[in-house]
Amino acid sequence: MILFPNAKINIGLNITGKRDDGYHNIATLFYPVPWRDILEIVPAKGNKTTLTVTGRHVDCPPEKNLVIKAYNALNKIVPLPPVDIHLHKIIPDGAGLGGGSADASFTLTGLNRMLELGLSDDTLAEVAAKLGADCAFFIYNRPRIARGIGNIFSDIDIDLSGYTIAIVKPSDGVSTAQAYAGVTPSMPPTGLEELLENDISQWKDSIFNDFEKSVFPLRPEIAAAKKSLYDMGAIYASMTGSGASVYGIFATDSDTLSATVSTMFSDYDTLVQPLAL
Repeated sequence: MILFPNAKINIGLNITGKRDDGYHNIATLFYPVPWRDILEIVPAKGNKTTLTVTGRHVDCPPEKNLVIKAYNALNKIVPLPPVDIHLHKIIPDGAGLGGGSADASFTLTGLNRMLELGLSDDTLAEVAAKLGADCAFFIYNRPRIARGIGNIFSDIDIDLSGYTIAIVKPSDGVSTAQAYAGVTPSMPPTGLEELLENDISQWKDSIFNDFEKSVFPLRPEIAAAKKSLYDMGAIYASMTGSGASVYGIFATDSDTLSATVSTMFSDYDTLVQPLAL
């Protein structure tokens, strides 16, 4: 079985409070985007489950990779036969795009389909949530408002099909700990759902990623990338997650935009694709 785990972006990211367990409560919109890894799961040739990773370098031994953790977590609920897994990494790490979380969740959904386990999405989401805060999102893989630590979801009716997204990511990632250290939690005066009901042309002045306040002073090139996307005609631009990726949403078609982005961000990892659900 071959699957294509996709990335996500955050549209708006409010840090609303510090929790007693040391984590932070957030409010954000997770939106799936077409930057994809390749995941193959086949019956094992031997008697043990294996993971082979190609593509982008992943500084993580196989036993600590979220793909293997996903297999092991599901195996505790339903005994699984050994499988051989090949993960080809395309989504950049340290990018705020959720690539590792997507790989884990697609492993769960892939095993469920391949082995005909009959588990519901809600059951798989419970397993995924134990692997990472945003993993459960990729079980459903549709636009959703996330609260709590990013693990409490509610549906939202939003469709950006017809727009083009450009994502640019500098070579170095951003430390999540550093990003959180510079943020002062606060409740926004207007809820994110209400702001998202406005036309996308109004988002620039009302929907923000709170991490930008702490990350931009540390990494001015990320702030410059956001400005460049606006200069190129983005209707809305933002950093995603705690960085380091920045995206712009454009009315321009992807063929026209792609050459400009490649030239402007020649030293960055880039993606230019139509947005579609």
